[in-house]
Amino acid sequence: MPHSVTKAVIPAAGLGTRFLPATKALPKEMLPVVDKPAIQYVVEEAVRAGLQDVLFVTGRNKNALENHFDRATELEMILTSKGDAQKLSRVAESTDLANVHYVRQGDPKGLGHAVLRSRDHVGGDSFAVLLGDDIIDGRDMLLERMLQVHDAKDSCVVALMEVDPAQAHLYGIATVEATDEDDVVRVRGLVEKPEPGTAPSNLAVVGRYVLKPEIYPVLEQTEPGRGGEIQLTDALLTMADDEVFGGLHGVVFRGRRYDTGDRLDYIKANVQLAVEREDLGPGLRAWLREFVDGFER
Repeated sequence: MPHSVTKAVIPAAGLGTRFLPATKALPKEMLPVVDKPAIQYVVEEAVRAGLQDVLFVTGRNKNALENHFDRATELEMILTSKGDAQKLSRVAESTDLANVHYVRQGDPKGLGHAVLRSRDHVGGDSFAVLLGDDIIDGRDMLLERMLQVHDAKDSCVVALMEVDPAQAHLYGIATVEATDEDDVVRVRGLVEKPEPGTAPSNLAVVGRYVLKPEIYPVLEQTEPGRGGEIQLTDALLTMADDEVFGGLHGVVFRGRRYDTGDRLDYIKANVQLAVEREDLGPGLRAWLREFVDGFER
């Protein structure tokens, strides 16, 4: 369905310390998931939802990310001379995906600060924020649904997923009220990484947001919070408490999400996506059965 949002912001300034030493010289966003860098899945998701204008908020040592979405003229010439049309198409795929732009975050002051750095590019329009650590399966229309809710409610929208209560302290957790739609809730409270056992619910904010431009002045007034960083969660809580902003809504997502920000979950994501590929799945599934059987003996 048509919607009013055309721009996506993807924060990509993090150091990726959980994946050291692999990320010593390689941006974490460029770690491969099967045979594409994780960040390409995120850009593809934005484009599927109709967001052709993509802004990366980057930091130092992100040249590989920028190069990936640029032309690789020499490589294309080599593949053309070899007549390898299939590989040439795959190389060109990332180049032609979207209209890509970049801005530096500068000081690493948190997600809220990264979003604030997008202001000059976004201007007075609503926009989506997609975090690169979360890959949403292409068969699940989370972002499209969030954009519909944004237009219908004229409010900011966050993506929510049910998590194991024992893991709630790892997420931003929402306090919600039901609406007349099964997958849409009104968000009344947010707490960033609550102490174990204190979470108000098991609904966690995952890495998708649709934000109104009014978030920018709120972020400017948001004091540093947990970790000394400007938390997007704190600004959203201000929006939730003020009817002038239209409040804050959440879309409860029950589909397939792959977390590439954690080492174990990153490995799982590679396996989960590979086993469903027509070219890799049959052989991988057979090998996994043999491996598990042999490991359990």
